[in-house]
Amino acid sequence: MSENFFKIKGLDGKLKLSGEIAVGGAKNAALKVMASAALFDNYVELENVPEIEDVERMSELLEIIGARVEKPASPAGGSKNKRKIILPKKIKSDISGNTAQTMRASIVLTGPILTRAGKVSFPNPGGCSIGDRPIDLFLEGFKKLGATIETQNNIYVASAPKGLFGTEFFFKVQSHTGTETLIMAAVLAKGETVLKNCALEPEIKSLADFLNDCGANISGAGTSTIRIKGTAGKLLSSKKKIYKTIPDRIETGSFMILAALAGEKVVIKNCIPENVEIVTEILRTAGVKIEIDKNEIIVFGSKNLSAVNIRTHEYPGLPTDLQAGMAVFLTQAAGESALFETIYEGRLGYIKELVSMGANIELQDAHRALIKGKTPLVGKKMKAPDLRAGMAFIIAATIAKGDSIIENSYVIDRGYENLATRLAKIGIDIKKE
Repeated sequence: MSENFFKIKGLDGKLKLSGEIAVGGAKNAALKVMASAALFDNYVELENVPEIEDVERMSELLEIIGARVEKPASPAGGSKNKRKIILPKKIKSDISGNTAQTMRASIVLTGPILTRAGKVSFPNPGGCSIGDRPIDLFLEGFKKLGATIETQNNIYVASAPKGLFGTEFFFKVQSHTGTETLIMAAVLAKGETVLKNCALEPEIKSLADFLNDCGANISGAGTSTIRIKGTAGKLLSSKKKIYKTIPDRIETGSFMILAALAGEKVVIKNCIPENVEIVTEILRTAGVKIEIDKNEIIVFGSKNLSAVNIRTHEYPGLPTDLQAGMAVFLTQAAGESALFETIYEGRLGYIKELVSMGANIELQDAHRALIKGKTPLVGKKMKAPDLRAGMAFIIAATIAKGDSIIENSYVIDRGYENLATRLAKIGIDIKKE
């Protein structure tokens, strides 16, 4: 057995979960704003930052380039989970070490470093093993902005000694991290940059709004065309503004799926319902009762679920990060459901574990599966292959009969803060060993 694991006693299909569970700050928002600190002349302060492994790794990367990352004390009744990133006058440009190789989000730091320092050295980023995630869009974007790219011992070196220059760039494939990285690279460039076929995720607009508050000139974030008027090297200033991390929509969706399968009545608090409308529609179509309030979602679990076909898609479609959780949901829906993963070719590898629990799933190819329900699941010992499949295993273990062990809990901790404690409060018998 691996060193760290979750142990879960299943509910055997009973709808027993109840109470409230609050959504934490969005991993994919906090990490990008932390990376943007390289654009600033003084400091950046964030609150509602999730206490997760990826945040610690990003803090390490910022320290590698010379920044100091502090955790300010929160006053009584004040916001928790703060970070203050203090920048030196001159930053280092090399993040080619092991830390960057362990986290996909390290790639977004390359844009801010390149535009500020005129150079950046970085590896092909790591993270979850969910299939090929090439960085060609990042490299092509840097080239269009005026940088040269070399490869030295599997390390990329992007250089722009005279700075970056405004350009027009069309994303062949919508890319969340690509859009954010090129926005940040263009912020300090000379002239205007126009990015087309941009990703639409709410984290992108949240980042752009904060940067605009601090001196950037970005328009169109949240749409497919984004314009950035560069500052020609003038650094941004936080002006005592504090970035409040928006709620995590992937965590919101995960809790909704869990509550739909095992909840009597679960109130998901501190969320933005409009950011998970696709999840709401899918669950309602399958027969789940959901009530929506301003910043909370109330889910009533159901034993009478109907099959529904799903396909992942860039926002506002179903996030690929919720695909594994949805697969677990469909094992409990009567009829045959088609699942189509359109974004990553290696993201269905977890299915064999669900089959071992009793699921009836036919893998058609690297992107498609047929799921026949309703099938009872039985607890098993499993190893989480990645962050999101790991969360799906927790959902499956919760509804299964008997005990489950989920090894490699580290990858789940990368994206979910204090998960066992929070889930226990709504009725799951879960322990972190």
